Amino acid sequence: MIKTDNPIRTDLRNLTARDFLNLGVREIAYIRPIVVQNRQAYAIHAADGTPLSVIDNLNTAMAMVHHNDLEAVTLH
Repeated sequence: MIKTDNPIRTDLRNLTARDFLNLGVREIAYIRPIVVQNRQAYAIHAADGTPLSVIDNLNTAMAMVHHNDLEAVTLH
C-alpha cells in the first residue's frame, strides 16, 4: 500500500515546470560526444541543458565536471 501522507511525494507532485527544469541543475552535468571541425569533442551541459564547456578529451571533461563538484552523466 502506498502512503499518501509522504511529504516528499507531495512536494514532487507540486513541482512547477520551472522547478522540474531546475531539478539537479547544481548537482548534475551531462557530457555528450560532438564533432567540432571534423574532430571528436565532448560538450558539457548543466542538467537544465545550459552549455558549460567543450573539451577535446572525455577524461578531461569528466575531471572538469568532478572538479566543479558535479556528478557526471554521459549521453550517447
